[in-house]
Amino acid sequence: MNTMVAFCFLIILSLLLFSISFGLRFYEGRRRKSLVSMLRTVTENGEEHHVNLLIDETARRMSAGSSQSIIERLTGLLSESGLDWTLQRLFTSMGVAFVVGAIGGLRAPVAAPAAIRALAAGLCASFLPLLFVSKKRAARNAELETQLPDALDFLSRSMRAGHAFSISLEMVGEEIADPLGQEFRALFNELNLGASLERAFANFAKRVPIPDTRFFSSAVLLQRQTGGNLSEILNRLSHIIRERFRLRGQVKAASAHGRLTATILTILPLATLAGLVITSPGYLDPLLESPTGRKIISVGILAQIVGNFFIRKIIKIKV
Repeated sequence: MNTMVAFCFLIILSLLLFSISFGLRFYEGRRRKSLVSMLRTVTENGEEHHVNLLIDETARRMSAGSSQSIIERLTGLLSESGLDWTLQRLFTSMGVAFVVGAIGGLRAPVAAPAAIRALAAGLCASFLPLLFVSKKRAARNAELETQLPDALDFLSRSMRAGHAFSISLEMVGEEIADPLGQEFRALFNELNLGASLERAFANFAKRVPIPDTRFFSSAVLLQRQTGGNLSEILNRLSHIIRERFRLRGQVKAASAHGRLTATILTILPLATLAGLVITSPGYLDPLLESPTGRKIISVGILAQIVGNFFIRKIIKIKV
């Protein structure tokens, strides 16, 4: 009996030590990876050059589209989404989704060749992981945009209290919640490791791809060159951002009727079709079996997509 108890104790102790060792290795690996990434950002090759952080967004996208490859864009998308994904994991997810979609397309009751059904369903499904990453990126950017006014107010109050700018950045990184706090900590670490102010803020604006970040970075760089009260500048910038949020809310409330109309006009034909199929199963068979009926359905679907697109364009107002 005592031998059995001792044996169980040794097993539990071994599992506990193994778990602690694995956890420490995992934490050390993540810390080393973060440090290597930070050092690579600071010591990247290339001469210092002026970075125009207030460049026009359309021109910036055209320039990025011409100079960046698809791999670089996907890498930037993963980085901006905040997910701990690699390109290999993204491509693996897209491949698995393609296989699942192809199998589902083979079993779909659609009057089309099996190869076309499998290929179309697989391609549609393969974009689902990419759509998920894009949604996460949009949600993260929205959260960053919401956190930025509070961070600017905190930075302004810290500098008004007598703290240096670098110390204020460190305090913001510690006090503001993630994801913006993480980006401010990365900004402070880059400056602390010897990166120039222009390069550090250019990298910060690249990691946080929202217009307000470029305004903040440009204000700091301009104040370093020309002087002025940076605390007052940041305070006014946070006030402007909040006013834009208020105006965006008013525009969203005013366009709520149009968005509701677009939703109803999109759902109504589908709901009518589902109701006819449930209440009268054979009512739509002549429409589906005849060539003219299939053309009418195709034209209706196309008109539905075009109408929804134009309604969205009308009610989408940028602030």
